[in-house]
This record gives sequence, C-alpha cells and structure tokens, in this order.
Amino acid sequence: MAGLSAEIINPFLSAATQMLKDVAQISTSIGKPTVRKAEFNKDTIVIMIGITGEMKGQVMMSFPNDVACLVAGNMCMMPTTELNELHMSAICELGNMIMGNAATIFSTKGVGIDITPPAVCVGNMAIASSASQNICVPLNMEDQRVISVDISVKED
Repeated sequence: MAGLSAEIINPFLSAATQMLKDVAQISTSIGKPTVRKAEFNKDTIVIMIGITGEMKGQVMMSFPNDVACLVAGNMCMMPTTELNELHMSAICELGNMIMGNAATIFSTKGVGIDITPPAVCVGNMAIASSASQNICVPLNMEDQRVISVDISVKED
C-alpha cells in the first residue's frame, strides 16, 4: 500500500498546531511520522473524525488523559484534573476546528473534503482503517508530552 504524501498530511498538521496554539494556548512542534497500527491505551482520549469527498478515511487525535485535561482546561478557562461533560465537549470542538481548518486548506488547493461529527473514544482500543495505512505524527509539547495525530486517508 502506498504511503501518504506530505501534500496530504501537512494540512492536517498545520491546522492542528495552529488550533492548539490559538484555542488551547499550547505550542507544539511536529515530530517524525511513523507507520503504525492505531492502538490506544486506557489512559488515552481519542477524537476520531471521518473524511469524505475527494479523500476518504479518518483522522484521530489522541491525548494522554493529563494532556486532555490541560487542553480542555485551557479552552474552558477552568483548569481541571478530571474531564467532565463540558471538557469533553471542548475537546470535540477542538477536533471540529482542526478538521474545519484542514478542509479550508485543502479547498485552497482545489481538493474538496467534508468531515463527520467527532466521535470520542476512551480506553483500550484498536481502530482499523480500510482507507490506507495509518501514519502517526507526534505533536511534541515543550514539556516532552505528546499529542498524536493518526492519519489514514486516501484520495478518491
């Protein structure tokens, strides 16, 4: 199976780093992409958003629980160590903002995509995709914590 090109991956990463900075006040740097199975442990919050249109597949953002608390707390201006319904809603909205911005970037390149509503997953899980291989790109925070972006899409 052919790998995903930088032209496909970069709009998602650009949108993610910008939205994390703008709405959650978290600066990240893009790490080295790897091919991996989309497997997550019990202390991980995963936001999964489907892609339709001229590309098909899914993008997942995974946050260790403490990072999810930091992101949601910053977005809600209410620091937290435990995610409640409001915090989970904020994390979902972050996913919507990231994917909406990625869709805008793709549209400027003449590629039309639509996104599905976000699904929140918590706990031990593996998510398979028939779209393409899964590329995981770490978004490294200054304190060595990581938010992972898993991209599994193919052009139609």
